[in-house]
Amino acid sequence: MVLVLTLLFVGAILLLAETVLPGMIAGILGVLCIIGGVTMGYQEFGATTGNWILLGTIVGLLIGFMLWVKYFPSSRFGRLYASDGVVGDIGTERPELVGQSGVAHTALRPAGVAVIGGQRVDVVAEGALIERGDNVRVIAVEGMRVVVRKA
Repeated sequence: MVLVLTLLFVGAILLLAETVLPGMIAGILGVLCIIGGVTMGYQEFGATTGNWILLGTIVGLLIGFMLWVKYFPSSRFGRLYASDGVVGDIGTERPELVGQSGVAHTALRPAGVAVIGGQRVDVVAEGALIERGDNVRVIAVEGMRVVVRKA
């Protein structure tokens, strides 16, 4: 009985360790330990007790998995492995520029640089060429693209 319980316990611990260890080695060893524990239960105690051991193992693994899914991601240890960043967001949208005025730092043909609010900003001119030193006003921000018009 001690060997059966030891194999089941070690298998569960190895499956839990697979969460943070790379390579699937701990997970495979954990599954093999659990299978070995259930098999040893059938050999030592017969079919009836073996079935109860199998049923208890399956129920225990399901409950353990549900608890892991519920609590691990929000735990302090789980947050080490989770990213809070947004995929694909490069943080370049600047809606606060809409309506602000500035000066063309380079000739805008149609793209160039303008100084808006004391910062150099890559801009695109709407319409015709805007010469260096002309006043410009931001009329739209479309992702990374800041559209200006001659003021």
